[in-house]
Amino acid sequence: MTKNNNELVFLPLGGSNEIGMNLNCYGFGPEHDRQWILVDVGVTFGDLTTPGIEVIVPDPKFLEGENILGIILTHAHEDHIGALGWLWDKIKAPLYATPFTAFLIREKLREKGIEDFDLTEVPLGGRVNLGPFEVDYITITHSIPEPNGLAIKTPLGTVLHTGDWKIDPDPITGAATDISAITALGDQGVLAMVCDSTNVFVDGHAGSEADVKVALTQVIAGLKGRVAVACFASNVARMDSVIRAAEANGRSVCLVGRSMHRMSAAAKSVGLMAGIQEFVTEGEAAKMKDKDVLYLCTGSQGEPRAALSRIADGNHPLVKLGKGDSCVFSSRVIPGNEIGIRSLQNRLSESGVEIHTEKDHPGIHVSGHPCRDELKEMYAWARPKIAVPTHGERRHLQKHAALAAEIGVPEQVTPRNGDMVRLAPGKAEMIDEVPAGRLYVDGGVIVPEASDALRERRHAAHNGMLFVSFALNPKNQLASYVDVRGLGLAFEDEDSISDQLEKLCDIVEKAVQKLSREERDDDLTVETTVARVLKKAAQNVWGRRPIVETIILRL
Repeated sequence: MTKNNNELVFLPLGGSNEIGMNLNCYGFGPEHDRQWILVDVGVTFGDLTTPGIEVIVPDPKFLEGENILGIILTHAHEDHIGALGWLWDKIKAPLYATPFTAFLIREKLREKGIEDFDLTEVPLGGRVNLGPFEVDYITITHSIPEPNGLAIKTPLGTVLHTGDWKIDPDPITGAATDISAITALGDQGVLAMVCDSTNVFVDGHAGSEADVKVALTQVIAGLKGRVAVACFASNVARMDSVIRAAEANGRSVCLVGRSMHRMSAAAKSVGLMAGIQEFVTEGEAAKMKDKDVLYLCTGSQGEPRAALSRIADGNHPLVKLGKGDSCVFSSRVIPGNEIGIRSLQNRLSESGVEIHTEKDHPGIHVSGHPCRDELKEMYAWARPKIAVPTHGERRHLQKHAALAAEIGVPEQVTPRNGDMVRLAPGKAEMIDEVPAGRLYVDGGVIVPEASDALRERRHAAHNGMLFVSFALNPKNQLASYVDVRGLGLAFEDEDSISDQLEKLCDIVEKAVQKLSREERDDDLTVETTVARVLKKAAQNVWGRRPIVETIILRL
C-alpha cells in the first residue's frame, strides 16, 4: 500500500455475471475517502421469470453518498445508457459522451422530465479530466455509431476499458479501430484491461458490416413483392446497409417504428447516412407498387408492441404484408427471446409472408462483439498486466480469463457484480463485497427485486387465485352465502366448475362458523383461516396452493 493509502479499485454493479445492465465504477483514494467515476448506466429487459416487468436497472445503493466525479458513457446502446433516466436522482453527476450518444441521452432524460443535467459533448478521441482520473476516448468499432474504449489514467496506473467492441476494417459508419492509440497505450504500460466477453466461445472474427451490405443487396435482389427488413434500430450501420441495399434494387425505404425514426435523426445530426434518398412515409408507401418499397422495421426480437409484431397481427393501420411478400431478419436471436421470435415468424408465415434469416442467408448479419481471434489481437496491442473480463455471464468470464492466461497475461480476475477489486497497488484481488442487485420498473415505478407485487404475480401465474366474499352481521354471524370464484385454475367443464366451487364454499362456511365470535371480530384472523382451508383444499384438488383474496362485508 502507498504511503497515503491510495488505491485504484474496480467495482461492477451491473454487467458482470450477465450480459447487459452495465454499471462499472472506478474508485481512487484511501478506503475512507474515495473519488469515483462511473462508466455506463444501462438496463436489461424482463423475461418470462419477471411477469409484467419490461425494464430492469442496476441497484446503485452503494453509490448513495459517495463522491461521484462524473458519469462517462461509452456508447448509446440501451444496456449502457438506458438506466440514466430511471436512476438519475440516485447517481446525479456530470455526464460525458460523444455527440451521437449525447443526442440520445438528452432525448432520454427529457422524456423522463429531467431538464437539469450537466452534459458535456466530448469530441471523438477527446479527453476528460476528473480529479485523479484522466480519461482518453479511443475510437473502436461496434454495432452503433461512435463506440468508444476508454484509457483511464491514474497515478497508480492505466486501465483500458474497452466497452463493447469488435474489429471491423470497413465499418460503414465511423472510423476503424484506432489500433495505433491502443498500441501506444501498451507501450506506455497498461495496468489492467476491462474487456467485453460476449463472444469468447466463438472462434475467428465477427465479420465486417461492409460484407453484410453486399449480402443484403443480393438477397433483396431476389425478392418479389413487398419487403420488410427487421434489425436493431440502434445498429445505424445496419440501417445504412439496408437502405443502400434497397436503393441498389430500386426500392424506396419506409421507416416503421419510433426507434427507427429516433435513431435516424440522431445519425443525421452527426453527419451519418449522407447521400441517401428521402424516406417515404407509411401513407406514401401504401400507395406504391409492391416492388418499389422496402419497410425497415423495429421488432426483430419479437417484442409484442414493436412495429413488426403489429404488422404480423394485422393491427398496423398502414403497413400490410401477405402472400408474395418477404421479411428479412438481419439480426441475431438474443438468448431468452427465442419463443417471441418464433411466434412472430410463425404469424408472418400464416399470412403467407416468406421468412429469411441468417440461417438461410449467411452473411446478412454479423455480431458487434469480438470473437476469440479479435480478443487475442486486442491483448497483443494493449499487453495488460491484469485481465478483467466483463460483459458476460459466469461461463463467459471464466472462459475469457482462461484465454488471457493462455496468451500470457500475468493476472486474471473475474468479479461478480458487487465485488470490489483492488487493481493497485499490489496484486489484483477482491477486497470487499458491496450491495449489488436489481431494481424493477413496474408500471413506471422503481421497486426492489424482491417486491411483494412481483412475488405475488409469479405465485399467481403458477398457482392461480381464489376470490372469496361473504357478509357478517353486527353479531359476527354469516349474513350471506359464501361466494368463491377462481382464476387460472383448470376445470374439466362447466358442471365441474360449479360443483367444485360449491364444495369450496361449504369448506369456507364451516371454517368461519367454527371460529368464536371474538375471532370473527378480527378480519385478519378470518382471512388467515379462510386462506388456510382453501389452500389445503386446492392442494388436494389441483396440486396447487393459489393466492386467496378474502373480501368481508360487515353490515
